[in-house]
Amino acid sequence: MKVLVTGINGQLGYDVVKELEKKGHTAHGTKREDFDLTNEADVHRFVEEMKPDAIIHCAAYTNVDQAETDRETAYNVNGLGTKYLAQAAHEIKAKMVYVSTDYVFDGNGTEPYEVDEPTKPLGVYGETKLAGEKFLQESLEQHFIVRTAWVYGINGNNFVKTMLRLGKERGEVGVVADQVGSPTYTVDLAKFLVELIETDKYGVYHASNSGVCSWYEFAVEIYKQAGLSVKTNPLTTEQFPRPAARPKYSVLSKRKLNEQGFTPLRDWKEALSDYLKELNEQE
Repeated sequence: MKVLVTGINGQLGYDVVKELEKKGHTAHGTKREDFDLTNEADVHRFVEEMKPDAIIHCAAYTNVDQAETDRETAYNVNGLGTKYLAQAAHEIKAKMVYVSTDYVFDGNGTEPYEVDEPTKPLGVYGETKLAGEKFLQESLEQHFIVRTAWVYGINGNNFVKTMLRLGKERGEVGVVADQVGSPTYTVDLAKFLVELIETDKYGVYHASNSGVCSWYEFAVEIYKQAGLSVKTNPLTTEQFPRPAARPKYSVLSKRKLNEQGFTPLRDWKEALSDYLKELNEQE
């Protein structure tokens, strides 16, 4: 299968291309310079020339705080960019995966969010990602929407790298303890996306590593596994103000993924262990 992957310079796109190649597919990873996602004609031209069998759309505007003041760019990338790709996919009869986010929910839940739960984004980032979901659903029948959360990978900046750096620099950190979710290793998420694209089990899915923790618990586990002695202080969301509101509860139900017979993503602590090994090998 010939697969176009957007956002190869990002954490997820990088691992998706690696996984596709491992599974014997022809992967074409693209970066910003290859075509302008916000230019309809450019998107159509690029997709029409490449004629992929499938598109895995990982590229996104992901700066949650900046989106609050840069709504237009976030909407153009996350909303319209997805629309143009979906329309281009429709023209050449390709299927498409769109990677979405837990931010489409308000985070006030107490039970894991099911795929058909009512959406209610807290801020601009969530609104623009939800716009992308809706455009895809309107433009292309053979689509998959995969919502995920708390993503980290080898290629790019993330919470794990930040905690390791701060821990080594300061020996003491403060981390929010009243926001809970499931960390997601891009290697594991990439495996699911490739497994998904090999089927025609279209629809909305939730995918993250299994298990639940707070950001504080995540940080404690990072230091424990990395063998670092770092004083870790729990903070409330109010003690760590950010321009954009964060969902307090980001746990996504993987019921649909299991019901459709896909391989469940492993426990987040096990995934973290492999990621830390990957980081050490890179150094």
